[in-house]
Amino acid sequence: MLKDKNDFEEMFQLSKINDEPNPAHRAKLRWQMLSAFNKAGRETLQSQIIRQNIRRKIMKSPITKLAAAAVLIVAVIIGAHQLTPSTATNEKTGSPDPIGTPDDKPASNMAPVDIKLPMPVQVGTLEDHRVPNLEKKSDKPRPPFLAPVGTKNVALGKPVSSSDEEPIIGELEMITDSDKETADGSYVELGPFAQHVMIDLEALHNIYAVVVWHYHKQPRAYFDVVVQVADDPDFITNVRTIFNNDIDNSAGLGVGKDKHYGETYEGKLIDAKGLQARYIRLHSAGSTSNDMNHYIEVEVYGKPAAPPEKLVPLDIKLPEFSPCYGLLPGRAGQPRKRSATTSEHMVLKTQGRAKRLGLSFALFV
Repeated sequence: MLKDKNDFEEMFQLSKINDEPNPAHRAKLRWQMLSAFNKAGRETLQSQIIRQNIRRKIMKSPITKLAAAAVLIVAVIIGAHQLTPSTATNEKTGSPDPIGTPDDKPASNMAPVDIKLPMPVQVGTLEDHRVPNLEKKSDKPRPPFLAPVGTKNVALGKPVSSSDEEPIIGELEMITDSDKETADGSYVELGPFAQHVMIDLEALHNIYAVVVWHYHKQPRAYFDVVVQVADDPDFITNVRTIFNNDIDNSAGLGVGKDKHYGETYEGKLIDAKGLQARYIRLHSAGSTSNDMNHYIEVEVYGKPAAPPEKLVPLDIKLPEFSPCYGLLPGRAGQPRKRSATTSEHMVLKTQGRAKRLGLSFALFV
């Protein structure tokens, strides 16, 4: 080991390497390092200045501002859409389930309406080519109808009148007796062509749905079915149409956009959307079977409307009028004079104006 060390030192001395410190070399290295640091600093500063200039240009450009605002609005809309609860739909049909009145209060105050259905006895199907604008018959049960809690059939037992005062079959009160079956003695037959029936709810109600059964024992459709509500029996005040399939205005109540429909044991449910009314009138003009008009049952689901608030006169007590007189201090050796009140000034002023106009003025107390 020692021998190798001596040999190494000897070889190092023979190589004549200058191991003395070189101040010039050190100064050169120092200058190179400082130059590198300065260059890096300048590049960083220049990049910062460029970024700031770009930011200023963006904020000063109106087009860029509008683009940024548009991006922000789109982000807010997407976020609101994601947070808004979606309407439940039927996975098979893709339609909202259940149906209900869209103008009502939140779902916590809603409940399915209990509609009692008769026995299904119909055999056969309605021929589509005989009825224009015919609604396609569904092979599924009708979904529940939602209405505010406490909604019930407010037409039960209510008086019924008709354009045909003497029905051919049955009595008018059978239309609101809750019997929806098709047996003999359960339906009313009115005269041919255009006829109507009217139900008096005897008070103002919030109406959410009207369900009508014309005659569901056979497959048929009734023409010119129009359902209206109003505040008076003559249907002059606040008349509103909630259903109309009169496609040619033959009933004279306006052209309807609703479809004809085939009679079923479920009846035809018409959404009244919570309209307030007392009277309901139902029109028809025969069916695909004959020119007669039939009614088995009409149910009106609603709730009594809140009575209008009574106006009570305000008891405003006014202060009693009592003239007030004041005394002004008189000068030395003179009696004190009474000062006129504001009311007396007004009287004197009015008397002066009347006198100038040649009129007489009297003050009554």
